[in-house]
Amino acid sequence: MGVSDNTRGLILAMASSAFIGSSFILKKKGLKRAADSGTRAGVGGYTYLLEPLWWAGMVLMIVGEVANFVAYVYAPAVLVTPLGALSIIISAILAHFMLKERLQKMGILGCVSCIVGSVVIVIHAPQEHTPNSVQEIWALATQPAFLIYVAATLSAVLALILYFEPRYGQTNILVYLGICSLMGSLTVVSIKAIGIAIKLTLEGISQVAYPQTWFFITVAAVCVITQLNYLNKALDTFNAAIVSPIYYVMFTTLTISASAIMFKDWSGQDASSIASEICGFITVLSGTIILHATREQEPATASAKLIWELCPERVLILGFPPKGGEKDARLISFSIFAYQRTITWYLSGDAMKGVEDEHFITLHNSDYFQQ
Repeated sequence: MGVSDNTRGLILAMASSAFIGSSFILKKKGLKRAADSGTRAGVGGYTYLLEPLWWAGMVLMIVGEVANFVAYVYAPAVLVTPLGALSIIISAILAHFMLKERLQKMGILGCVSCIVGSVVIVIHAPQEHTPNSVQEIWALATQPAFLIYVAATLSAVLALILYFEPRYGQTNILVYLGICSLMGSLTVVSIKAIGIAIKLTLEGISQVAYPQTWFFITVAAVCVITQLNYLNKALDTFNAAIVSPIYYVMFTTLTISASAIMFKDWSGQDASSIASEICGFITVLSGTIILHATREQEPATASAKLIWELCPERVLILGFPPKGGEKDARLISFSIFAYQRTITWYLSGDAMKGVEDEHFITLHNSDYFQQ
């Protein structure tokens, strides 16, 4: 008895999660070693490029992404995409033992939830019909239901980019992640089409001459570039511990929706199987959010040596001289916002006020700090 396509996709998706989860740990260990011997990557250093561990992590990540790409060829997105949460579990467990980043009890609950949800999805995952040509995929992509989804997606992306980003991009995390997730759903269905075309070509049925193949490649390239651009903006603006779970939930939900519409993943399934898959999916999402919320964050490394004594909502700053002036010690109420080498001190401590209503001092030069 041969191995089913769903089984191949499942094995590839799990292998992908193992490779990607492990790659995070190796890359982080390489970055830590590089920081001990040179400038940290977070402040512009590139010494990590000389670290074999970092390169080993990069190779594992590439292998994992390739495995994930091939998994979409064999199995539906409703099976492959949620299993990406397993990479978070693997990285959390390895970080607990290899990086001494403590995994809390609620984090363990999050891992168990992800595993239980993944098992439920695997048990009830639908068997997908694999198209026999790019032209058949094109017929699926041009059906009215999917065209409506594409039109709605592109309209939402344009609205987010042209209207919402200039006004709310720096304050509302859903703007950048909305663009990433919407474009990501189109990325996945395009990559799935490309993967099927490659598979058919390797089997001797060339799909290179069809213009639809090159159309899907173009769409995938545009979507990937846009997705990465706005994901970098989100990571650059907001805390990664917040970005990761929200992006995972939005991306996974939209990807499964797009694939279900285009490839009709749930056609032929009864209501109980679909309900079980949805419950498993929600369980995985819940576990992911719990895991991210409870993982300890690595303490920030200060780029300047400040001497301070902490009190409730107050800081006694010692030896904090204006350039060329005399040293001063003051007790002030404040909120601190740190971004790379810039620190902003909000003197009133009211975090809800807008910048235009505050009085603040922004320090850019290390000459201001006591060494």
